[in-house]
Amino acid sequence: MIKFVRTGLGVAAMVWAAVLGSAHAADVTLDAQKDDRGRPVVMAQPPQRIVSLLPSLTETVCALGACEKLVGVDRYSNWPKTLQTTLPVLGGGLDPNVEAIVALKPDVVLLSNSSRVVERLEALGLRTVALEPRTQADVYRVLHSIGMLLGLPPEQGAEREWQRLQAGVDAAAKSVPAGVQGARVYFEVSRGPYAAGPSSFIGELLTRMHVDNVVPAEMGPFPRLNPEFILRARPDVILMGNYSMQLAHAYPGWASLDAVKHRRVCAFNAEESTTVVRPGPRMDEAARIIARCLAEKAPRRVN
Repeated sequence: MIKFVRTGLGVAAMVWAAVLGSAHAADVTLDAQKDDRGRPVVMAQPPQRIVSLLPSLTETVCALGACEKLVGVDRYSNWPKTLQTTLPVLGGGLDPNVEAIVALKPDVVLLSNSSRVVERLEALGLRTVALEPRTQADVYRVLHSIGMLLGLPPEQGAEREWQRLQAGVDAAAKSVPAGVQGARVYFEVSRGPYAAGPSSFIGELLTRMHVDNVVPAEMGPFPRLNPEFILRARPDVILMGNYSMQLAHAYPGWASLDAVKHRRVCAFNAEESTTVVRPGPRMDEAARIIARCLAEKAPRRVN
């Protein structure tokens, strides 16, 4: 059963319930007025100076038309492409330059819930909002949370953006040939190997394309696997970022996999990789990249 905390989103929550349907077994709580720590998102006045230390949050701010309010970003925020040539780059989410952030005098700092500097930033008098999307439900919630932070009516910001995303994902899913449906897929997010499980936003995209994820749901959204697991699972097609693929054949025994021997592997380039592994407003583009891979590489089912 899917649960919602009503926070004035009304129809938007019901729309999302219809989108999810029965595809998700886990409960989903939608409360766009609070961040991942349960703290209020809404401010007395919409922020005019924003620092973002998580790429998906940076992209969400820009997708909602507030790119000009960003005054600093982390080193991985590379979309829109002009950001890192026009804004101060403040380190990574785990190792940000706190002094540089304070010097920018932001009204709010957007970061992940796992950031190690939240308490330090708040001790220095900065307001922080912690949001970390991992599932499609999280992407929806973050869109609304940041929309509320920016003072945007849902129908003019978050909800319109969400409907655009869903239309793009639906179109990508429909582009996957029927003969590919049912293919067994392994998606490696990063070297480790760390995989995309069914409950991750990537796994949910695969489900919408009617292919089977070889990673069991009980392993969680992004589990670290033993390479032997993939040997036993024997996926029909493998998807992975180029940084992983450079060393993929070093995994013991992988050369024996049919997916490797028959070149049913999609090794995404750097730009594609940052798109497909980033849960945010480019999820429709991620779906198109994944769908294109499946159409080109996955074996066709013989009826």
